[in-house]
Amino acid sequence: MKKGIIGKKIGMTQIFLESGEVIPVTIIEAGPCAVVQKKTVETDGYDAVQLGYADVAEKKVTNPVKGHFKKANVTLKRHLKEFRLEDVSGYNVGDEIKADIFAAGDKIDVTGTSKGHGYTGVIKRWNEAGLDAGHGIGPVHREVGSMGANSSPSRVFKNKKMAGQWGNEQITILNLDVVKVDAEKNIIAVKGAIPGARGGIVFLRNSVKA
Repeated sequence: MKKGIIGKKIGMTQIFLESGEVIPVTIIEAGPCAVVQKKTVETDGYDAVQLGYADVAEKKVTNPVKGHFKKANVTLKRHLKEFRLEDVSGYNVGDEIKADIFAAGDKIDVTGTSKGHGYTGVIKRWNEAGLDAGHGIGPVHREVGSMGANSSPSRVFKNKKMAGQWGNEQITILNLDVVKVDAEKNIIAVKGAIPGARGGIVFLRNSVKA
């Protein structure tokens, strides 16, 4: 990884190109982020920078966290994220990272937390078919159905698709195109959709499998 930044998902819209083509884009408020900590191979065994995003009130932060920011001489931030980079020589504690580290045409990976849908059944969660609606079936027509096991192996196999929590998990979308960057407003327009609801925190990095 060569570069990364923390941002917030604003929402989706569309952009018209000069050719007349319409492109759906997700608007991300990327940064500004502060370098709170710098790690090197000599001191920590690997190269990385820890970025902080979005100011937070002092009363909402614990004393150990306050000390962490005080050591870096950086204002308190709500979100912290460490990015392992190939080279950190160009970064120093206290530096400000803005959206202009990316440019139109870049390939990026975006990580976010998907929308949570609560506890759901197999039809909603896994798109499975329901049971027949005729007589003799039921009383529940949306249950998982047979598990397919008998006296051997006398158990349910791992990874069986069953009811449970749907969503609210970390998802990374690879190789998205940066369509436009507004450095003054710290806005990045990314082609397509990214995980999460409006206002959700996302992490952007250059594509590792371009």
